[in-house]
Amino acid sequence: MSILLFVMLGVFIFMMFRRNKKTQQQQAELQSKFGPGVEVMTSFGLFGRIVDIDDADNKVTLELSPGNLATVHRQAVTKVVEPAADVTAEPAADSPVVPDDASSLTTPETGSSATSAETPEETLKRLNDEGKKDS
Repeated sequence: MSILLFVMLGVFIFMMFRRNKKTQQQQAELQSKFGPGVEVMTSFGLFGRIVDIDDADNKVTLELSPGNLATVHRQAVTKVVEPAADVTAEPAADSPVVPDDASSLTTPETGSSATSAETPEETLKRLNDEGKKDS
């Protein structure tokens, strides 16, 4: 029985070291992809482009947006962002067409339509009338 216990302990320790080794290999592979101009994401969700890498201090300078720089620890950079696949400009025939404004949200029943323009005075009168209906 004690031999089985030692074997189980040995397997557990072996699996633990194996997992650590895999993690180190993945981290080394990620670090090898680093270079100026690479889009990355940090462990806290900050996206940016690598501008400079300081190997002596383990620091990476990221450009978050044009002119905005941030310096983070090299290990905080956890993911290289792959460029998105080119999406066609035309929507698929199956997808519904979504308007780029709220004109389709108004209904004729409410008395407002996107085509009729009302003056500010008419708007105030309509709003006051609607307020009196609620009371």
